[in-house]
Amino acid sequence: MARDADEKLVSRRVKLPKRIVEQPLRQVGKRLLMAFFVLFLTVLIVYLDREGYHDNANETVDFLDCFYYATVTLSTTGYGDIVPHSDSARLVNVLLITPLRVLFLIILVGTTLEVLTERTREEWRLNRWRKQLRDHTVVVGFGTKGRSALQTLLATGLRKEQVVIVDPSSKVVDIANSEGFTGVVGDATRSDVLLRAELQKARQIIIATQRDDTAVLVTLTARQLNRGAKIVAAVREEENAPLLRQSGADAVITSASAAGRLLGLSVLSPSAGTVMEDLIQQGSGLDMIERPVTRAEVGKQVRETEDLVVSVLRGHRLLPYDDPHAGPLQLTDRLIVIVRAVPPATPAVTLPPAD
Repeated sequence: MARDADEKLVSRRVKLPKRIVEQPLRQVGKRLLMAFFVLFLTVLIVYLDREGYHDNANETVDFLDCFYYATVTLSTTGYGDIVPHSDSARLVNVLLITPLRVLFLIILVGTTLEVLTERTREEWRLNRWRKQLRDHTVVVGFGTKGRSALQTLLATGLRKEQVVIVDPSSKVVDIANSEGFTGVVGDATRSDVLLRAELQKARQIIIATQRDDTAVLVTLTARQLNRGAKIVAAVREEENAPLLRQSGADAVITSASAAGRLLGLSVLSPSAGTVMEDLIQQGSGLDMIERPVTRAEVGKQVRETEDLVVSVLRGHRLLPYDDPHAGPLQLTDRLIVIVRAVPPATPAVTLPPAD
């Protein structure tokens, strides 16, 4: 029962990227040092002016009495057994001891206040995040496959604020947070976990789980929550790919078979394998992209376009470039083309004027 309760609690956790990088133990240590500094400063002030204080027990005030007076004065209003009786001692209490008492109490309750403030701030950030999140990308599984897929999308211009990671491991989600992604800890086969990732408002979903049966369940749940999102899933075994398509996946990638085909191609032609590796790695060398047909290209044949066209997407049909029905191009067509990757713009450097 305790384990089920823990899993239920973990599954409800949404982790936004942290803005405070200082460790909690270090913050507590700093507060303790500040509190001890204020305490010893008060003891020193009282000890230097001990002649102006009166002890009801023995009428003399030594260092221990000063320490006792400072402790009870800073933590409470005092017990009245040791009191300042001279004008200078009372003036020091008004100008120094009272502000130090307030500062000491602020330091002691500072941790509690900060926890409450941080909790309120996190709730506000979470509510604001939910309201603003639209057409985002949900990545289920932040392993090698999920991370590689996300890197490809980021290279094409996807912002980290538009990505939500879902993973059952809290450590994995912490790593995603450190990289600037929002994460949800929990089992993605459960609809409440996907709802916390705002999957019902997502534009595209990447399913990169470790097990094929988990991928099927996640795909079924995701498709029920969001009928219009594009779902791309990865499986290990080729025989499970049809089941994933029946579950609602728009595209299914067999990771083992894809890697094996790339290995085989590299054996036959290492250069061809290098080109294929370059094509699937966005942002460098050659990129394979999908784009709409421009008005200037309408009515032209496939080979008459400026880009190197691989296929033409017409409706739900994918026509190869040499298909007789691929041309002439129509305005509603979409082209799969190979283009030269555009490197990110570098900031201009302004040199100082010559003397």
